[in-house]
Amino acid sequence: MGIMSNTVSIYQYEVAGDVPKKDRTQWIGKCLEDNRFEPIDATPDPESVGWVRFDEHTNSDFSTPGAFSFEDYCIFTLRKDVRKVPAALLKNLVEKECGEWLKERPKLSKVPFQRKREIRENIQAALLAKSLPNPSVCDVLWNTRTNIVTIASISTKLLDFIEDEFCKTFEVLSLVPIHPIRRAERVLPEEHRQAIDRLNQASSRDVLLQIKKNRWIGWEFFLWLMYQSAEGNSEYTVNQEGPAEPGERFIAYLYDKFVLTEEHEDGKRKNAISGPQKDFSEARKSIQSGKNITEALLYFEKDMFKWKLSLKGDIFALGSFTCPPVKIEKDGMTDPQMERDAVFFERMHLMETGLQLFDSLFAAFLTERVLGPWPKILKTINEWLYKS
Repeated sequence: MGIMSNTVSIYQYEVAGDVPKKDRTQWIGKCLEDNRFEPIDATPDPESVGWVRFDEHTNSDFSTPGAFSFEDYCIFTLRKDVRKVPAALLKNLVEKECGEWLKERPKLSKVPFQRKREIRENIQAALLAKSLPNPSVCDVLWNTRTNIVTIASISTKLLDFIEDEFCKTFEVLSLVPIHPIRRAERVLPEEHRQAIDRLNQASSRDVLLQIKKNRWIGWEFFLWLMYQSAEGNSEYTVNQEGPAEPGERFIAYLYDKFVLTEEHEDGKRKNAISGPQKDFSEARKSIQSGKNITEALLYFEKDMFKWKLSLKGDIFALGSFTCPPVKIEKDGMTDPQMERDAVFFERMHLMETGLQLFDSLFAAFLTERVLGPWPKILKTINEWLYKS
């Protein structure tokens, strides 16, 4: 699902590098235009990758800002078309052709390697020319004010691919993942950064090391939130920048879906818990046995609106992020372009509000974990965990 869908899985990055301040939008448009998608329907090429418009995947014209720019937002879609030949079909045709080749040469019992490779390549090229390309797309949203890029996927393989394509397109820039420790640095005031540094268990700023060594953040965040939810302490206040006003109240809680993992030398053991939990007894037993919550469904409520997301605690990927539906009044007099813009900005407002609530909740946890009497809080949580 794309960025404009009410439910979408997303991962966020910071943009590193110097974006031209003068004529920024024109520069972005030129980069997209230079790396636009080129169809391969009428060519024998096996693959094509490039950018298309987010609202029209057959259109790769970025010559006007209106194609991709909405005030502080730029949105575009990476399209990849691939032709594939069924492996079983290719194998059968190659064997048949090799058999015919040997019939004409009775003195030979085996097709030479080089000749067999030529036969295979020729058949594959012929089949590719006859097959239709299979398209796949993924939206990229760039908030140029905050310099945050949101990609509509949590697939590690796809995210790596889009990171590479983004960097090829905008050569002076790179994408830095907002993993748990980086998100912690972003949501806490600058004067508390040293406290985060002291808790950072990674020995360098390498992204993979930062993620691996700081998985405790996700584990403890889930544990804290489960306890808060069980005790009915589910009301929080907005403390991060965004559409909602600072100090506004909202509700956040865990309820009915968890994935717990225990690591061993021979691999990982996982179990999933779904359905409403009475005092989280099943999850508590799993934690008592040595497992940690590594994924959970979070719920948010504010002003009669509801959001939910499936948080992957190791990298802070937001799966199945569901926002309130966009509601725009339509009439026969509304200009289509104005309606398109209204739908986009309403969708951004709802999505950014949900992210603001998530960051505010995470900051509330960090305030207790980093600045509060955490040993005392953890003792209380453990007493609750092991109560009969």
